[in-house]
Amino acid sequence: MNKSELINSMAEKANLTKVQAKAALEAFLSSAEDALKKDDKLSLIGFGTFSTVERKARVGHNPANGKKINIPAKKVVKFKPGSNFSEK
Repeated sequence: MNKSELINSMAEKANLTKVQAKAALEAFLSSAEDALKKDDKLSLIGFGTFSTVERKARVGHNPANGKKINIPAKKVVKFKPGSNFSEK
């Protein structure tokens, strides 16, 4: 499912126009992004939890030529599904 399909599904299930559903989705995504930038967790009970974790710097290998490359440390988003979501 891509973004436009999600918007269509949200509009149908919530009895909204597509414009309203798109605005709601974009507001959610913006709010989630803001929370994760502040290193807050985003917990949606029954669905899951989004959080940020720090990945350490490491040495990797270029698969094309086998040479070693340095991969810098960075923050990444982690998702842990909730129990209800996992069961379905």
